[in-house]
Amino acid sequence: MNPEAAARQIRLLLLDVDGVLTDGRLYYGNHGEELKAFHIQDGLGIKLLQRQGIAVGIITGRTSKLLERRTAELGIELVIQGREDKSNALNEMLKTHPLPLEQIAFMGDDLPDLPVMARVGLALTVANCSTTVAHHAHWQATRGGGEGAVREAAEFILAAQGKLDAALASYLAGYSNKDRNGSVESHP
Repeated sequence: MNPEAAARQIRLLLLDVDGVLTDGRLYYGNHGEELKAFHIQDGLGIKLLQRQGIAVGIITGRTSKLLERRTAELGIELVIQGREDKSNALNEMLKTHPLPLEQIAFMGDDLPDLPVMARVGLALTVANCSTTVAHHAHWQATRGGGEGAVREAAEFILAAQGKLDAALASYLAGYSNKDRNGSVESHP
């Protein structure tokens, strides 16, 4: 399987949360509140995908108000929480948002993610995933969950589709006219 060829067809990236968008650790405060840390680079990677016409969704086994807040901030509307049977959750999502499985990527990190990873066109994982998941993934990030792995996956998909330059253009505008010290080069 050629991951780059599969990435060219992707129209929807689905993500697990704990271990993918977060480092997988569960943090609890003294008053029982749950805390999660999301990497800002992952958020921008999601925005880059969305701006280039690639939808992003969430399928996660846990339920969290923190995730509701983060998905609202990122404009992610396809969210299924509290579903340990992620394959059935995918079936539900496909009823309202039908796409061929070849056009869907899923990024997971542990055994509950394998049923979805086995079905979609592109199975992605993080650097610190379980060994079994690494064995079954088509592509593995060099960064761990909660450490920018989603951003890395986003850039991989965009590059495979020839959309990365367009996605980065507004951020790089004007930069090419500066040298490494920040001074503007003069052109005759």
